Amino acid sequence: MTRRLKIAAAGAAGAAIIAAGAVPALAGEGAKDRPAVTHQQAAARGQLISARYLGTRSADEVRAWLATEGFDASSVRYGVDSYRLIYRTVDARGRATVASGLFVLPRNGERKLRTVSYTHGTTSYIADAPSMAQDVWGPGPAVTYGAAGFAAAAPDFLGLGEGPGVHPWKDVPTETSASLDMLRAARQFTLREHRALDGRVLVTGFSQGASSALGLARALQDGADPHFRLRAVAPISGGYDFGGAELPALLDGTVDPKTSVAYLSYLLTSWNRIHGGIYEQPSDIFKEPYASHVEKYFDGTTPGQVMLKGLPGTLGELLTPRGFEVLRHPSGTLAEALRVDGEVCTAWTPRVPVRLYKITNDDQAVTANTDHCAAAFRARGVDVPVVDVGDKVYGGSRHLGSNIAGTALAVRWFGGLR
Repeated sequence: MTRRLKIAAAGAAGAAIIAAGAVPALAGEGAKDRPAVTHQQAAARGQLISARYLGTRSADEVRAWLATEGFDASSVRYGVDSYRLIYRTVDARGRATVASGLFVLPRNGERKLRTVSYTHGTTSYIADAPSMAQDVWGPGPAVTYGAAGFAAAAPDFLGLGEGPGVHPWKDVPTETSASLDMLRAARQFTLREHRALDGRVLVTGFSQGASSALGLARALQDGADPHFRLRAVAPISGGYDFGGAELPALLDGTVDPKTSVAYLSYLLTSWNRIHGGIYEQPSDIFKEPYASHVEKYFDGTTPGQVMLKGLPGTLGELLTPRGFEVLRHPSGTLAEALRVDGEVCTAWTPRVPVRLYKITNDDQAVTANTDHCAAAFRARGVDVPVVDVGDKVYGGSRHLGSNIAGTALAVRWFGGLR
């Protein structure tokens, strides 16, 4: 999950943190301003539609800005220019749509730039996507990479930022396609700026975006685009084994109850929208009064503060007996979706350097996720190093702290790879 809201209740720091919307969108932006899409508009995946200049920071300004939220500034060497790119991609059914993302370029005079893709953690509110957020948390990792000398592409994902529709949360296939198409759009924009991207992509991401990073890495290794190939992968604190590690922890009380309520509400509503077959009416699995509002909470237009306030504090208050049955014994489309989600670790064999970053006693994406992912790669003959990022807390959460600490480690590791 991502940071925006801090709940004062004891033990609820982890729940604090689904994208809340304490931060407004840029002036004049919002759901009503997001572009509608026709099939005629989206003829080619990755085609750049527009680029909006968001601002420039000097190296000193970047250091001071990162420090306001505890991000490590030791890798900052250059100032940066930031842009919001809007580009063509596809939705969960393969239909033409558009998406947006943050693109950060270093002000270092280099014509050819090493390329990083960073995919963000869970957010439920469109204005909290990297290209829209007015805080440090949302764009901070991309700016960190840009200020270290990389060209940094950070997709907002479908349905967030300026993309139309509802975000298909925890859907690795569309996260992968949105990330790949963001790289394609970034390449076009960089050429317009009389610069060029090095096609050897360094891939990273946090939490939800850690699985996305592995999805993109797999696609690049498989030759998804002739202009790009995979150089290295450094995901941070992912929920890689949602069925085997994360879901049990959400159900058995290992994860804070409010956090579990938010995650599972998002999962059930999102995956029912994408795959169907989980429920016909929300009241099949959600109790009232929550059944009448839960889908609205996760349609991208509800600030996280409102969403968290509207949801109950425990799963017992949220779910019907049928809801518990669905989660405790997944079958049908839910079981298949969990299998596909886990394939980021089980269905490919990396041929490049990989590091899995984790934090001990992760309060949201339990550490067993990373352990299971490393074991799956090991079973395929790849001994992937697991790196503990240390004891970092952000907003009362070790999980969120791992994004800051892991980004600091990954940017230095990427910088040493030649």
